[in-house]
Amino acid sequence: MAPPSNAVVPPDTRVGLVAGNGALPYQVADLLTQKGFTPVIVAIKGEAVPETLARSVAELGWGEIGRLLKTLKRHGCSRLLLIGGISRRPDFASVFGDAGTLRLLPKIVRALMGGDDSLLSKVIGLFEAEGFEVVGMTDIAPELLAGKGVLGKVSPSNSAVEDMELAFKATERLGELDIGQAAVAVGGRVVALEGAEGTDAMLERCAVLRANGRIRSKGAAGVLVKAAKPSQDLRVDLPTVGPRTIELATAAGLAGIAVEAGRALIADQDATVRKADEAGVFIFGIERSDKR
Repeated sequence: MAPPSNAVVPPDTRVGLVAGNGALPYQVADLLTQKGFTPVIVAIKGEAVPETLARSVAELGWGEIGRLLKTLKRHGCSRLLLIGGISRRPDFASVFGDAGTLRLLPKIVRALMGGDDSLLSKVIGLFEAEGFEVVGMTDIAPELLAGKGVLGKVSPSNSAVEDMELAFKATERLGELDIGQAAVAVGGRVVALEGAEGTDAMLERCAVLRANGRIRSKGAAGVLVKAAKPSQDLRVDLPTVGPRTIELATAAGLAGIAVEAGRALIADQDATVRKADEAGVFIFGIERSDKR
């Protein structure tokens, strides 16, 4: 695991969290509280889980961007963290709402016209234009980022390392096309690439391929790799794995998971590593210099 940060908490400790789905938003909020920050959570309607909602000051939809900005400013937030997943990309119909949204509508429409990276970079620009400093996990909670090397008790075999390297090359190509962040290689062959369905659905597809004989191996084999896109803004949409990833990788018969050290998140790290150890699945943090 990455070592705890020794950074001094600045005088203005309030950090706005625009929270999507999954466990990360409330786990990050709890960690920030422990570190002396004051998290102010605004949950995205239809995305945030109950644990996040219980800690939030508001739950707002895509058409309430004006209220979102006012809420963050009212609570004295000058810094902002976008955290958690989004199950579906907002469409044009969902962004018509309050007066603040309408004022920003031309910028929002332009953002929706691009790919995922384009959307995220334009969302960052929108918040920055409103006077917020958009920060990332590397700035305020680097201890949640994946460390280098073996992160549990299980180590990859030589064949697993070869699959790891191949799957990483596949993620690089995906990233260049702004398609996805994950790939699976088994026995020296790329068998799955992440698309719009997300990593979980891709792993479920791998389990089906193994069940119908399209993926063949004796025992557990193959590696899931999740890596940031080559030109990705690390303040948003970092590759993330967690306990559910371990469950799905195990069900798909994979030997392990590799994530990019310092550029990927491990949600609920202790539980994730423990579940991997129990399943005999390795978790490996690989540095960019290791992947060539």
